[in-house]
Amino acid sequence: MRGTLAGRITLVCLAVAGVAVIVAGLVASRLIRTTADNVLQSSLAAQADVVASQLDETGIGNRLGVGKVADVVRGQGISVVVRRAGGQALGDAVAVQAAGKLGLAADHSGRVLVAGSQYLVETRVVGTRGAAFALVLPARNAEATQRALVRNILLALGIGLLVAAVAGFVSGRLLGRPLRRAALAAGSLRAGRRDVRVPVQGPREVAEVAGSLNSLADALAVSEARQREFLLSVSHELRTPLTAVTGFAEAIADGVASGPDAARAGQTIQREAARLERLVTDLLELARLGADEFRLDVASVDLGALVRDCAEVWQLRCAREDVRLSVSAPSSPVPVLADARRLRQVVDGLAENALRVTPAGAPMVFSLSVSGSSAALSVRDGGPGLAPEDYPVAFERGVLNARYRDRRPVGSGIGLALVHALVTRMGGTLTAGPAPEGGAAFTMTFRRH
Repeated sequence: MRGTLAGRITLVCLAVAGVAVIVAGLVASRLIRTTADNVLQSSLAAQADVVASQLDETGIGNRLGVGKVADVVRGQGISVVVRRAGGQALGDAVAVQAAGKLGLAADHSGRVLVAGSQYLVETRVVGTRGAAFALVLPARNAEATQRALVRNILLALGIGLLVAAVAGFVSGRLLGRPLRRAALAAGSLRAGRRDVRVPVQGPREVAEVAGSLNSLADALAVSEARQREFLLSVSHELRTPLTAVTGFAEAIADGVASGPDAARAGQTIQREAARLERLVTDLLELARLGADEFRLDVASVDLGALVRDCAEVWQLRCAREDVRLSVSAPSSPVPVLADARRLRQVVDGLAENALRVTPAGAPMVFSLSVSGSSAALSVRDGGPGLAPEDYPVAFERGVLNARYRDRRPVGSGIGLALVHALVTRMGGTLTAGPAPEGGAAFTMTFRRH
C-alpha cells in the first residue's frame, strides 16, 4: 500500500492530520486547563456573591432564602465556611483550613494546597463587624471538567484523522487512476502497439503526462514508418549493385563473357562494388555520428581555398556530363573552424547529389559569401528542384529517396542526412531551399575564425 500513489497520499494526509492533532492537543490542553479553572473560579465567585447578599453584618442570614442558597451550594460539592462577627470560622475542617490559608480578612479568590489536594477558594467579608464566609471547592471537580473536555476534543480529533485517511485514500485513487491508465498505455507501447491513446483529463500535471504519452506514441509511429521506408530504400540501393555484380560475375565464371566482354564485365563489377562500398561507408559514418567515440580534427580551414580545390576536381566531372560549373569565391582567405577532411566530404557529397539531378547544359554553382562574422558556402544546381514541402524534411533519412526514386535519379537516401549531421557536429548549420538556377540550393554556414 505504501508503494502506491493512493497509499502515499493517505500517509501524507495522516501525517499532516497527526501533526495538526498533536499541536492542537498541546494548545488545547493548556487552554482547557486554564479555561476550566477560570470558569469554575468565576462560577464560584458568582455563587459567593449570591451567598453574601443573603447575610447581614453579623454573618446571620437576614432572609429566609439563605438556607436554600446554602443547600444549593452544598449540593454542588462546595463547602461553606462562615465566621460570624467576633467569632470563629465554622465549617468542614479541611474547608476551614483552606479558607484560613487564603485569609478571611478580605475578599479573595485563589487556589490553595491542603493535605496534598488543591482547592478553589472564594472569601467574602460581610459588613464592617468582621463577619465573613468562604466557599471551598475541591480542584478535582475542575479536573473532571477538564477530562470531559479533553475526551470530547480527542474524539473530534480522532474523527478528523479518520476523515483525513478516507479523503487521502479517495484522492489518491482518483489521482492514480489516470496515471495507471498511462502506465498501461506505456506497457502497450513497449509491447509494440502504436495506436494506444490515453484520455487527457484530470489535474493539469496528470493531463500533461497523458498528452506527452500520446505525443510519444505519434512520434514513435512516424519514426518507425520512416525507418521502414529508409530500410526499404537502402535495401533497394543494395540490391541493384549486388544484382549487377552477381550477374556479371556469373557471366565471367560460366565463360559467357570473354575477351573484351569480360573486361567490360569486370569494369562493371568494379564500379558497382565501389558503389556498394560508398553506401556501406555512408551507413557506418551515419551510425558513428550518434556515438560518443566519433571524433573531429577541428582546426582553422580556409573555406575559399577548399572551394577552389573542390572546383578543380568537379570541373572535369561536370564537363563529362555537359554541365557548366561556376565558382564564386573571394580571393582573400576565409578561415573557419572545422575538420578539413569532413568539410571536403560534405562538399563532395552535396556536389554529387547536385550533378546527379542536373541535366546536360544546365549550370551547377559553388558560391562562397562572407557576411559579418559568418561565411556561407552554397552548392546550387539547375535541376528540377524540390517541392516546397520537401525542403524542411530534406535531411531526414530516406525521405527524398522514397518520394523521388520513381521520377528522377536519386541517391541512397542517407547522403543528405550524413552531411547535415557532419556540419552540425562541426558547429555549423546546413539549410535547403530553392536556387536561382531553378534547382535546389544547399547552404552551410560557419562562424569565421
